[in-house]
Amino acid sequence: MASSDLVTTCLSSAVHYVICKLGFEKKEIYDIDNIVSENGEVHWQAITEHVHYLESDQSVDYIKSIRSLGPVCESVNLHFKSLTKEKFIVQYALWFHWTNYTELFLEVFDVLHYARSTEVALGLMKLTSCLERALGDVHLLIGKDCPFLLRDLLASEELAVVFGRVVMDVLRIFIGSPYGLNLRNVLWHGFASPQEIPAKYCAMLLFLTAGLGQLLQTYLLQTKYILVHRPYVTFIRLEELDAFPDLNHETLSVAEELVQASNFVLRTMLSFWTAALTAFKQSRYADCVILLLPQLEVGLRLLFTTTNKCPNRLLTAESSVFYTTFDEMLAKHLDNEEVNQLPSVLEEPAMEFLWDFLNHQEGPRVRDHLSHGEINLKEFPRQIANQLVAFAITLLCRFSDEDMVTFKEHLVIKPLMNCASCYRSRFHPISRLKKQVLECMKSICSWRELPTVSEEHIQTIKGLEGSTEASTLVLKMAEILSQLQQYLPCNCYSSDDPMNPVATERLLLQLCDSHVCTLYSPRPVLEVLVVLRKISTQCHQVSEQVIASIKSRYQQWTEKTLRSRQRHNYLRMLNSIKFLSPVLRLILVLITLELVNVHLVCKKNPSDYHQYVKFLKSILQYTENLVTYTSPEKNKWDETMQLTNKALIKIRKFSDGKLTLIQSVK
Repeated sequence: MASSDLVTTCLSSAVHYVICKLGFEKKEIYDIDNIVSENGEVHWQAITEHVHYLESDQSVDYIKSIRSLGPVCESVNLHFKSLTKEKFIVQYALWFHWTNYTELFLEVFDVLHYARSTEVALGLMKLTSCLERALGDVHLLIGKDCPFLLRDLLASEELAVVFGRVVMDVLRIFIGSPYGLNLRNVLWHGFASPQEIPAKYCAMLLFLTAGLGQLLQTYLLQTKYILVHRPYVTFIRLEELDAFPDLNHETLSVAEELVQASNFVLRTMLSFWTAALTAFKQSRYADCVILLLPQLEVGLRLLFTTTNKCPNRLLTAESSVFYTTFDEMLAKHLDNEEVNQLPSVLEEPAMEFLWDFLNHQEGPRVRDHLSHGEINLKEFPRQIANQLVAFAITLLCRFSDEDMVTFKEHLVIKPLMNCASCYRSRFHPISRLKKQVLECMKSICSWRELPTVSEEHIQTIKGLEGSTEASTLVLKMAEILSQLQQYLPCNCYSSDDPMNPVATERLLLQLCDSHVCTLYSPRPVLEVLVVLRKISTQCHQVSEQVIASIKSRYQQWTEKTLRSRQRHNYLRMLNSIKFLSPVLRLILVLITLELVNVHLVCKKNPSDYHQYVKFLKSILQYTENLVTYTSPEKNKWDETMQLTNKALIKIRKFSDGKLTLIQSVK
């Protein structure tokens, strides 16, 4: 890894000039009374007159505009510094209500008074993400779908209708366009160090947000529309994220030493790392993660550019070139189609962790949600911050000089390194399917504990000849499993009773514990996983419906509130369970065996692949029909028998042809 001491900036010379120098070239100071009234009303004309346009196509001339707006930003900054907090609240607080987070903007005002560069940068990151979310809410007053990218949102017709096109151009000069200052992106992607972000731009965005609030109020009064704020995204299943132990004070103290010594940390970014660890210790978990994520991106970018021998990619791209961000660094190939070397350097567990926390659709996607303002910062969970800080500590350790063995062997660091080395994906579709299978199996196993009437009662029903048919179906299932016996782990198979529930459960546990590669799954694999997951979901639905029906009918039976026909139906249901439990378990075994060998689907020719997917979809159709027939509304228990018989014939035929993935294992 290249020495992090040698890097003095991550801004290219052109971007550095635009952010750090261009807005300082004009020295005059404007009279603040021309920009804002005494009661805090923003005079937009005094701002928009500094927006310049190119003669060629009337698009914004960003260079001229930034140069012209520089003194306006300075005047606003001096104005805010001259105000007391009380005066600021009286003049401006009302105009931040539209953002749904007034307190944040009051905090940013405090930060401007201290002008500590790291806090200014953090304030800007929070302000821009909150502003983006609020602008999205305004967009939805008129539009149906809110653009995902900030640049598309700012360029939308909807916002131009509410605020005016030239006002949106002012915003685009500061955020959202790679041709402008692009403050949000250079900070969130870790390109700018704290000292490279002028405080006056933070002051200006604070001021503009208040001005937007004033324009919005006028629009709402004219149209009688009501601004509705979208609910925040909440992180669910937090327990699934626990890969690392809880960090204590001693671990954090060692981490602070590591930050000072590790090659993973750029010296210019040191204060960001220190501030992130301080925020964690102070229970400011959102601040911690907002500071940390860009630094993980910087450290990985340094690693990425070193391993792929492209040092120029460490700098911010020009507006016409691709940024090197997480998305590209975690990809399998570089943009020139060569293999990305970073995954092999990071190794699979670290790549799995990054994909889980940042990319997988069912994972927390922490960076996306935070940077787009979708998270309530006041309620950010400690668990997520804990996992990210712990992971960061392992990277600090791994990518440091050889003489740092003492850190790696430290009593509080070693457990973290061990956890990192054996991390497995939790949010890839393969991992989700494994979890689904085990939850479904648990549900089916609980049938054994359900209250039921005696076997004699079932036999007394005239015309209920299904008992022998149920036994025949179970026999067919046992034959199918016997056929697959040679492919199963020997210690999990019961040749005496292939459909034994305990043996099935043990088999599924062992299969789900086996490692299946999740990184860079090809399209055919993902397509098959979609169908397998749907099958598993339907099986679970059937199980839950059966459980609910048995409980409610048994209660009615004991209370003698069932009519004659309902009693018959209840006993038919109990009879059906004799084959429904085994067939659901058989399907779980089949889809789990396919899951374990899912990458073999890529070896099938197009015709065989088509036939294979068609077969899986027929199983899905069967399970969907089972859901319908076993629902409280339908109660078609005899029909489930005929359905099951047809499904078993299909499975047997497919198995006889040795067309399943498990049978193609050499």
